[in-house]
Amino acid sequence: MTPNVPRPRSPLRGRQNRLALSLALSLSLLGGLAMPTAALAQLSPAAAESVASYFDFIDANGGTLMAEQIPAEDYPRLHVLDVRDAAQYAASHIPGAVNLEWRQVFAERARLPRDRTVLVYCNTSSFAAQVAMALRLDGMENVRVLHGGYNEWKARGGLAAHARATAPK
Repeated sequence: MTPNVPRPRSPLRGRQNRLALSLALSLSLLGGLAMPTAALAQLSPAAAESVASYFDFIDANGGTLMAEQIPAEDYPRLHVLDVRDAAQYAASHIPGAVNLEWRQVFAERARLPRDRTVLVYCNTSSFAAQVAMALRLDGMENVRVLHGGYNEWKARGGLAAHARATAPK
């Protein structure tokens, strides 16, 4: 294959492939857990091709946004999705964020807008990254991850992070 010619995307087909892919991704991205060989064996060729295509098209930081990149006035234009559990969301969250626990997002993906950017976050970005990858594999190219998650967003100044980063020194 020529490096400059992108491969066509292969959509995931069938509920079993999606479940197997979800299981494989979850187990591989959760630190410290070994991925069972059986989970890999369940992926169909179409599912494996979809994952390979994803990595062919995504660039290293194309799917992330840092708090400093988002002016406070831009947050209302985003669909901010907090994928932490309900207790963490209730304790504190980005203003205007909608809570949908990470395990439920893929099943509820029809509720997500396709006409504006969906900014996904958890505490550190680990679960948010899993959610974003699954949604992108399903064709949602409007999904971004908040780099560093909620913890880093707060540490950088929250809604004021952009103003702090761009203020004259």
